[in-house]
Amino acid sequence: MAEQKKNQKFSIIELDGVKYKTLFPDSYKNRKKYEPDNPKLIKAVIPGTIVKVYVRKGKKVEEGDNLLQLEAMKMQTYVQAHISGKVKAVNIKKGQMISKGYIMIELE
Repeated sequence: MAEQKKNQKFSIIELDGVKYKTLFPDSYKNRKKYEPDNPKLIKAVIPGTIVKVYVRKGKKVEEGDNLLQLEAMKMQTYVQAHISGKVKAVNIKKGQMISKGYIMIELE
């Protein structure tokens, strides 16, 4: 057991100017690296049903324009464009049930 501890490689992290020696578990070492979200992909933040789609492929949208209406837990939510652009693809249709993270609309 003592031999195993000797062979372990410690990592140094610094928090608030203080250095700490630590061991990271395999689950941390093998985690998926962080990738920022692509702002041109409009993804569902909750699962729900598409009530209405206000855009089609090729339409220009301005920041704040309604893109679609989503119903989740008996509440209606309007999803708006957070950037201006042109609609590259609409991956949804009225009545479709979608899951969290589903790419609903793609902008150019």
